Amino acid sequence: MVSTTAAGCLFGLAYGDALGKPTEFLTVAEIRERYGPDGPRELTGVPALVTDDTQMTLAVGHALLGAREPSPEVVEPLLRARFLEWAASPDNNRAPGMTCLRACGDLSLGVPWTQATVVGSKGCGANMRVAPVGLVPDYDLDVLAGVAQLQAAMTHGHPTALAASELTAYAIRMLRDGAELAALPGLLRERCREQRAVYRPEWLDVLWRQPGIATPADYIGRGWDECLAVLDRLDLALRTTDDGGDACRITGAGWIAEEALATGLFCAIRHADDPVSALARGAATSGDSDSIACLAGAFLGASLGMAAWPARWQGQIEYADQLTAMGQAWDPRS
Repeated sequence: MVSTTAAGCLFGLAYGDALGKPTEFLTVAEIRERYGPDGPRELTGVPALVTDDTQMTLAVGHALLGAREPSPEVVEPLLRARFLEWAASPDNNRAPGMTCLRACGDLSLGVPWTQATVVGSKGCGANMRVAPVGLVPDYDLDVLAGVAQLQAAMTHGHPTALAASELTAYAIRMLRDGAELAALPGLLRERCREQRAVYRPEWLDVLWRQPGIATPADYIGRGWDECLAVLDRLDLALRTTDDGGDACRITGAGWIAEEALATGLFCAIRHADDPVSALARGAATSGDSDSIACLAGAFLGASLGMAAWPARWQGQIEYADQLTAMGQAWDPRS
């Protein structure tokens, strides 16, 4: 039997991205007027276009595939090269985030990443692209944490961007290892508490040296505390009777990293038995609909594999060849 969880994760991310692309800047009322009460449920166009979320996910994935070893010295230049390739591409015309563009602009000048990063930004661009880190089979949890935080930190220097990115990659690893979706909030809360004072200087260098920060542990602890707070909101949302309304109401609009993680998880857990509905729920929000839906798709695909998605979509989505090759590289065969 051949596992398809890596492919399921990557394609699910792209499908959610494509469904959320046309709704990102619409209100819930406008989305329902256009798509009906259940939101967008079919890909449109051949190919069905994605956003910078999928493009940057592929950039991270290609960098990791090219790494001969998972060390900062090897991974950072590869991430830099792929980010700059993305930034200069004529296909980088999907309303990319300003944080990524600004950081890439400085990276292109040869500025060290610790200076190029936007230190105050915790935008969701840090973790909407991190899924490949959770898919590399031979990463132990320390390497997973280091790579996840580094790829975030190169553009988004806020500690919550790092913590939320690690949690996203960790969630995908746990799902691939057989964890139930409903167990993820508890697993992520435990990870936050375990890692609260862990700063990884081999990966992050002196990023912690920012105004008002006394120690490395103080820096990273702020990120884990904000992630714990949003997990409290996720628990509340999951305990609340669901009326099918805006998924952002309790967990947040997803423009920032920890809210994108929590709202994407909310959609995935609420609709674990109907993955397409999870994507549609994420795409029919008042917030960053493409990032929320793409994270929901990544979580469900990592859990259920390609069987989660309509087979007809695979040949329709943009970058299908790259998604297929990347999935094949990381899907263990048994």
